[in-house]
Amino acid sequence: MPQDGEAKGARRARSVTVNLAESPLGWLKARGLVDDRQFEAGERLRGDWTMARMAPRVTMRWDAAPRSSTARGAPDALDPTLAQIAAKRRMEGALDTVGPGLRDVLWRIVCAGEGMETAERALGWPARAGRVVLTLALDRLADFYGMA
Repeated sequence: MPQDGEAKGARRARSVTVNLAESPLGWLKARGLVDDRQFEAGERLRGDWTMARMAPRVTMRWDAAPRSSTARGAPDALDPTLAQIAAKRRMEGALDTVGPGLRDVLWRIVCAGEGMETAERALGWPARAGRVVLTLALDRLADFYGMA
């Protein structure tokens, strides 16, 4: 029965709460579409991708200040360049292990943060095909990282 000011047959608007900070992989895990092992493998790849600084820079660098010869100088830290190179090698090794047929959807969802629907459309895949391919890619990725 329509309420005051509503046309007959009109649908009421509903509100939906969206967590903008949630990654597409986190969204899939929260709904039981990927398991813990797959999620952890994806997060590890995303960590390597971030450490390798493969994303475009949008702000200034916040690395530690240069070391000083005085006692008040910055502490010794792992050389950021070496850590970046190691992360890039791990990431490239992981994507090579996953293989050319699976790496595209893995990179789009885990690293680039695209939603499943957007990734499927960009790859020219039918709806709901991406999740199956992504879970296969995540299983191979977990094997690469030696996750039980």
